[in-house]
Amino acid sequence: MDIFGIPLQAFLSQLLLGLVNGSFYAILSLGLAVIFGLLNIINFSHGALYMCGAFLAWMGLTYFELNYWVMLLLAPLIMGAAGMLIERTMLSRLYKLDQLYGLLLTFGISLVIEGLFRSFFGVSGQPYAVPELLSGATNLGFMILPNYRAWVVIASLSVCFMTWFVIEKTKLGSYLRAGTENPKMVEAFGVNVPLMVTFTYGFGVALAAFAGVLAAPVIQISSLMGSNLIIVVFAVVVIGGMGSILGSILTGLGLGVLEGLTRVFYPEGSSTVVFVVMVVVLIFRPAGLFGKEQ
Repeated sequence: MDIFGIPLQAFLSQLLLGLVNGSFYAILSLGLAVIFGLLNIINFSHGALYMCGAFLAWMGLTYFELNYWVMLLLAPLIMGAAGMLIERTMLSRLYKLDQLYGLLLTFGISLVIEGLFRSFFGVSGQPYAVPELLSGATNLGFMILPNYRAWVVIASLSVCFMTWFVIEKTKLGSYLRAGTENPKMVEAFGVNVPLMVTFTYGFGVALAAFAGVLAAPVIQISSLMGSNLIIVVFAVVVIGGMGSILGSILTGLGLGVLEGLTRVFYPEGSSTVVFVVMVVVLIFRPAGLFGKEQ
């Protein structure tokens, strides 16, 4: 059976591979959306912090013999702590200034981090083996699906759902949202708003590091992996709506699938289809698909 002249097997294979890419887009854009939506910071260092998560997993295994599962927990904690340090020492000084200052600062942080990793590790990729528990593949009939890629989709969607639920449906999430809109009122209830802001930024950074560890066995770990992906992720956030948690998740998954299908019907356009969609969305809905009009 063919679909527009494309064998069904090839079509479904690209659909699933697009879902895997969409899972990375979703969890990375989720971190960006959390930081922007709750703190109003355009975090351009997100790609570099994602790269740090992957390198931490590689260094943990190479130098300390810490396996994938340990680093899947440890790397986000380490990078989350580093993110809180960045927020307290640098970003907290810029909240009363224009958003451009925060963007320039995080862009500078990104360049510093990438430069350091480039000087120590070069630009060639470092391999990272798939954990033994997730090695092998499953025969779905129409394709052979690597078990690790299935795990990436399950883990990403689980983290995305839990994050959305906490922010949108719990008391803690209501404090976070209220703290960004009216911090004085929230402080009157005894909530330490600056500390809450610090932990929020740290959590957004931890999401980037978590995505980096997930990506480590799928792609070659290199100092350029963050800069190669961050532009696409920013496009996903813009399409979904800056600061929209649900918009980032759904748009990331949808665009990953669209990118995969484009590889089937028009391979030359697969690297630009996300940006074409962004242009169209910005023309007709400048706030994004799920964003609120000002």
